[in-house]
Amino acid sequence: MIETFKIIALIFILLGTFLSLVSTFGIIRFPDVYTRNHAASKSTTLGIMSILLGTFLYFYYVHGHFDSRVLLGIFFIFTTSPVAGHLISRSAYHSGVKMWDKSVEDDLKNAKDKVYLKK
Repeated sequence: MIETFKIIALIFILLGTFLSLVSTFGIIRFPDVYTRNHAASKSTTLGIMSILLGTFLYFYYVHGHFDSRVLLGIFFIFTTSPVAGHLISRSAYHSGVKMWDKSVEDDLKNAKDKVYLKK
């Protein structure tokens, strides 16, 4: 039974490692700050959470050690990382950082123009 939980923990840790590696490639390869931020905030969050969950399961089922700090780490990363990514993208947009020209469409620009025209 313990071997099953070791395998499940290993799967979570390997999945988290893979997602963090994909996020690293996204940060290196994507062309602008918005797509890089998306890669950094979404897949890295899931990767770190998977690694921490695998670590929690391993120590809980194999060694019988319940560590609430790992659960708090999962909770705080889950709540703060997407919010921080959103705020970084929002501040980059409002400070005038250009978007990638090829396939990114600025839907907010049209909405912003309509709001300013009403005033």
